[in-house]
Amino acid sequence: MGLLPFTCLGMKLNDLAKISEGFPLTEKMPVLFLGHGSPMNAIEENEFVKGFRDIAKTIPIPKAILCVSAHWFTKGTKVTAMEMPQTIHDFGGFPQALYDVQYPAKGSPELAKETQSLLTPTSVELDDKWGLDHGAWSVIKHLYPEANIPVIQLSIDYNKSPQQHYELAQQLSSLRNKGILIIGSGNIIHNLGMVDFANAHKDDYGYDWAVEARSAINNHLLDGNYQPLIDYHKQSKAFQLAIPTPDHYLPLIYSLGLQEKGESINLFNDKLLAGSLSMTSLKIS
Repeated sequence: MGLLPFTCLGMKLNDLAKISEGFPLTEKMPVLFLGHGSPMNAIEENEFVKGFRDIAKTIPIPKAILCVSAHWFTKGTKVTAMEMPQTIHDFGGFPQALYDVQYPAKGSPELAKETQSLLTPTSVELDDKWGLDHGAWSVIKHLYPEANIPVIQLSIDYNKSPQQHYELAQQLSSLRNKGILIIGSGNIIHNLGMVDFANAHKDDYGYDWAVEARSAINNHLLDGNYQPLIDYHKQSKAFQLAIPTPDHYLPLIYSLGLQEKGESINLFNDKLLAGSLSMTSLKIS
């Protein structure tokens, strides 16, 4: 009986070794945050999807992708662990052509298990029910249109604070050295209740508070001053209007948590839209 715990431990270590062997060390991958905007960006041709395609050209081909999407906001932390994730059309009222889109990328149970292991002691559930929501596939399809890169999603636990999400992201940093591209997908400024549809066609158009928030946030990003961004709820009224709910903002915090010493941020698609939204995206490398 005395050997049983040791034997179990040995089995677990062997399992972890097998997982790690599946993703050997490579050149360090960058990290992305993508402002995904409307689901229609999945099928429309515009400057933002061109921005996604252009940034993909600057990145080594990843072995797999881990995406933190605004649209998987859960009780507890989950990671998709199925072989073939479904394409989820988690929206309503759009043209049929959008619902017809399928993004048949494979999943990666191995990466899901390694992610689960890295996030210890946080309990992470291996999920076989979700798939790829539009926060993931609507942008990844522009980076890798052939759907030939495995994709998993990590959910956002709504019970955790922004600081806890930032620290959780840091635990995933070793994946960057194994060919894994980590993507946060949301929108930094995302107030759907104040969208100005009448002026949605205007270029880089935002309310005064959106202009103020974008300027302050971008300055913090480029200065590497992340604590005010983590403590966004303590900032100005402009911040509160820009971030009325945390779901679309927290993927940014995950991306920032993965930045390492000496790395810089490159902003792209940095425009306001319809008064109360921003498409600002960034690459960390």
